[in-house]
Amino acid sequence: MIRPIDTRFQGQEGIIAVFAIPHQTGVALVESGPESTFPRVAEALERMGYGLGDVTDVFLTHIHLDHAGAAWRFAEAGARIHVHPRGARHLADPSRLIQSAERIYGDRMKPLWGELRPVPAERLAVAEDGARVSVGGLTLVAHETLGHAVHHHAWQLGDALFTGDVAGVRLGGGPALPPCPPPDIHVEDWLASIERVRRLAPETLYLTHFGAYVDVERHLEELAERLKNWAEWIRRGLRQGKDAAALVPDFEAHVKAELEAAGLDAASIARYELANPSAYSVFGLARYWQKHRPEALEE
Repeated sequence: MIRPIDTRFQGQEGIIAVFAIPHQTGVALVESGPESTFPRVAEALERMGYGLGDVTDVFLTHIHLDHAGAAWRFAEAGARIHVHPRGARHLADPSRLIQSAERIYGDRMKPLWGELRPVPAERLAVAEDGARVSVGGLTLVAHETLGHAVHHHAWQLGDALFTGDVAGVRLGGGPALPPCPPPDIHVEDWLASIERVRRLAPETLYLTHFGAYVDVERHLEELAERLKNWAEWIRRGLRQGKDAAALVPDFEAHVKAELEAAGLDAASIARYELANPSAYSVFGLARYWQKHRPEALEE
């Protein structure tokens, strides 16, 4: 049985999930959550009857701090940390991760994400595309799903697929939104990954942001369309001679209008903004056009 844990990120419900999967010899996790929410996850595990030493494995979809920031905590307690090859070195030596995050978050870094320390090399398990990992009678399969990050896996357990960020952000049954922060956004790769998820035909998508959804086809179609629409919105702004920073207020208003049109109230819109800040998508998509498709800015 898959048991979602709400990390209550920044005191809010339904923003970041960790998924606990009991098995024959303990419990596995998909995602670790940020280190700032580690006490909440440990408390939830205790209520299930598990201590930290019972966590045998942590399956990371990617190494962004909201998904993997507490991985070192579980590694210290003895868990194996399963991660994409391109992410493993940054868990072993997180100095570049820290520098990058500090540039973005400044003095908000620790309140948001907590502390980041290295994962010992002997606790890292590098998972290639298609890797099958068996633990306690369970088998999870890694599916490389790029586009949001160059080190992203979706993890499959039977008919369930843990999608990290490749299947987007969807809170409380609201719209599916693509999180597009720099530096790795690649629209074509992401669309190909959405198609790969569709071909896997899972019965249930388990989104880190947030929870389980069974309307798989509709969800993926909506996500793909919004990704294309957002990318085109940013392209038009750049072609008008605006830089990314100048586009932020208008894009924030654009996203707010989309959410209002979907029937969301102010509190729900604020939760979406906490889970998926609109400004980061401006910078991530602008970088995509400027790095990967500069010719499209001249059309």
